Amino acid sequence: MNKLIITFLLLAADILNQGFSQTIDFIKIFGDNWDKAISFEKDNREWMKVITERNHISYPVAVAVIFPELIRYSALREKMEVSLLKTLYINLGDTYADFSVGVFQIKPSFAENLRKQLPRGMSRRDRGSFRDPSSFSDVSDFRKDIVAGLEDPAREMKYLVAFILLCEKKYGISYMDEEEKVRFLATAYNYGIKGDKESILAMEPKKYFNAKLFKTENYCYSDVALFWYKLNQHK
Repeated sequence: MNKLIITFLLLAADILNQGFSQTIDFIKIFGDNWDKAISFEKDNREWMKVITERNHISYPVAVAVIFPELIRYSALREKMEVSLLKTLYINLGDTYADFSVGVFQIKPSFAENLRKQLPRGMSRRDRGSFRDPSSFSDVSDFRKDIVAGLEDPAREMKYLVAFILLCEKKYGISYMDEEEKVRFLATAYNYGIKGDKESILAMEPKKYFNAKLFKTENYCYSDVALFWYKLNQHK
């Protein structure tokens, strides 16, 4: 009888702990950086929404995917010194310098990968923002174009659209509901899309997101993305 009571109490405690982890208040945790990310979304919503609608993508899903990066950018932008890294990347490539650029915090290697396999489902207008890599006479010119694009929020948004359309085709996620898509796409955006579907799904619950210059407590990237989505899914 005592063993049954102990087992019951342990199960109850586990359920309570799970419930608590699901109600983390990321607004409180990220404070001013959350507010700055919210302001960016609000100030740029009109034109960002036009791009997602033109490509038949859910706006709340798209923004949820990159919202943790907006938080990180707000937290770190005053501490970023990327001039040397840009020079290294342009001249030597991502083997020597692969760093997060712009408000969406996209790495050059990630952008290069997307440029080389732009999905056909992307609108002609948005595909036209990206010159074919083979059209550049010098690889350093291609890299300069990559960096310039990552410093332009409008082109970053088009990279995001390309990423989502590519994931839909590559991983066959059309059967997922929007919350499942947010978790999967947010994880893939942060983890990368070179792996298989199972690898990305396995990474979904991992806690590796941090918005501090120095390492503190980590959070689940997809949890942060889904938290924003649930607050804003009807936008």
